[in-house]
Amino acid sequence: MLPFELLLSNPLQFFRVEVALEDINDHSPVFPVERFTFKILERSDSGTRFPLEAAQDLDIGSNTVQAYIISPENEYAQDLDIGSNTVQAYIISPENEYFSVSYGNRSNGDKYLELVLEKPLDREEQSEMSFSVIAVDGGSPPRSGSVVISIIILDVNDNPPIFTQERYIGKVLENMPEGSVVLAVLATDQDAGVNGDISYQLSQAVGQTDSAFVIDNRTGEIKITKPLDFEEAKRHELSVRATDGGGLSAICKVLVEVVDVNDNAPEVVVSSFSSPLPENTAPGTVVALFTVRDRDSGANGKISCGLEDQLFFSLRPAYKNYYELVTVSALDREETARYILRVTAADAGSPPLTSTQTFTVDISDVNDNAPVFNQTSYTMYVRENNVPTVFVGAVSAADADVGLNGKVSYSLAAVQAAEGPW
Repeated sequence: MLPFELLLSNPLQFFRVEVALEDINDHSPVFPVERFTFKILERSDSGTRFPLEAAQDLDIGSNTVQAYIISPENEYAQDLDIGSNTVQAYIISPENEYFSVSYGNRSNGDKYLELVLEKPLDREEQSEMSFSVIAVDGGSPPRSGSVVISIIILDVNDNPPIFTQERYIGKVLENMPEGSVVLAVLATDQDAGVNGDISYQLSQAVGQTDSAFVIDNRTGEIKITKPLDFEEAKRHELSVRATDGGGLSAICKVLVEVVDVNDNAPEVVVSSFSSPLPENTAPGTVVALFTVRDRDSGANGKISCGLEDQLFFSLRPAYKNYYELVTVSALDREETARYILRVTAADAGSPPLTSTQTFTVDISDVNDNAPVFNQTSYTMYVRENNVPTVFVGAVSAADADVGLNGKVSYSLAAVQAAEGPW
């Protein structure tokens, strides 16, 4: 309303005039800022309200703000894996299913505008979103103004770590030095910040020592703290726990297989051995029984046995890894009284390892040789009319046997006297 006074001079008259101005819709609603930013915890309850400052419109009456709506488009950022690269793309959703607007007048007449959460947010699905709230006046045609709403979704530790494999299998040579890497485990966590930070802890099965392994609690890399021994333990079963910064955890199994290295020479274990042997021992007689073994496995534990060149003895397989040392021909103590036999056991490793077992076989005497005189005949002369016990001569005989078998005794045998010529 615009009041003023009107004075006319002829005739003199005085008027009070009031001019009523009719509003036209020549102003659009305007929000006090161009963008509102909210940081909201994921999993916040549905129905949670977030106040907004209302839009202002210089027009009056029906030309001022009458309603608020949310732009149907919801734009949010999402990481996409393309080949070996990760890029951030902006996705447009055709409708906003997470938020609505509530507006009106309070009991005291003040106007209010609120953003209402319709369903819980999930940061792992989308970490940010943006949309517009539009204020519309009642003019004809209506005018509008908008403000951008940016939502940053804050992480809640609602995702435990997840290993890329339920079971990891690694192989390590038994002669690998301390500090060698066996393998690395990997767990991921969809949460962000501290809730997504993962640390690793290592434990070992009951009855196994855990001093042979150590894990890097940040990288998940498992190393050995000392050389492993295949012959002591062929495999080690470990348990790795991944824990995030919020206390959620996951467990995976790690199986470490120790690969054999040819580091053990064959062993010869003698079960029985007969010495001395009578020289009349029959061919095929068992002199010794022994077994061969190798703590290595595969080709490294496969053993072959051999006997140095011998005409009188040989090796004969008995049962599994047992061998017999047997005679193959008649023995003669008088020819050879002692045999030095060397058995060599070799594995099939590369290079092969060997061990040698020596058997000393003594040959005992058998009375198989008669005494032999050193002459086939003796001629002795004696004077007649000698006294008894006079020395006439001596004979000598030798026996190739030994001991009592080679001790010679002499006796005279009566023979018919030779007749002289008459």
